[in-house]
Amino acid sequence: MTNKGQIRPILTVPDARLKEISRPVEAVTDETRTLMDDMLATMYDAPGIGLAAIQIGVPQRVIVMDLAQSGEDPQPKYYVNPEILDPAETTVPYQEGCLSVPDVYDDVDRPETCRVTYLDYNGKRVTEDCEGLYAVCIQHEMDHLEGIVFLDHLSRLKRERAIKKVVKAERLAAQV
Repeated sequence: MTNKGQIRPILTVPDARLKEISRPVEAVTDETRTLMDDMLATMYDAPGIGLAAIQIGVPQRVIVMDLAQSGEDPQPKYYVNPEILDPAETTVPYQEGCLSVPDVYDDVDRPETCRVTYLDYNGKRVTEDCEGLYAVCIQHEMDHLEGIVFLDHLSRLKRERAIKKVVKAERLAAQV
């Protein structure tokens, strides 16, 4: 884990800011790297495996992820202005959760594979092929940049139930 970065509050549904479309980053600067460090610290603290900047209230096209398994050394990755290329026509269901929708999990169908191109922590262009959990996670986080939370892929009834559950849990936590 990282000692760099400050932990910031994570927005939860139904916060309207989660529906905002994130704007591109002009250039990877020290300010961008500070944002990514804060995002990573926040994600590890939550704990989670991915976080988009909009989830901490910053509408910029920035994502952090770490798909390291339990017991493995951290493997943080940073994505600035990511783009999905060549999504597979075949989709697979994967049970997803989200730090902005705590304690709610459901299956979402997503393309089985894709390619992602982005700027890394130092502003270098990177293109990678994604499959399995990596493909699911990058597509999930990319949705956040477009103002989409994973609940938007579910039926209206499931979405409404999930939001009620989050709001109720937050109300109870506030009373403690």
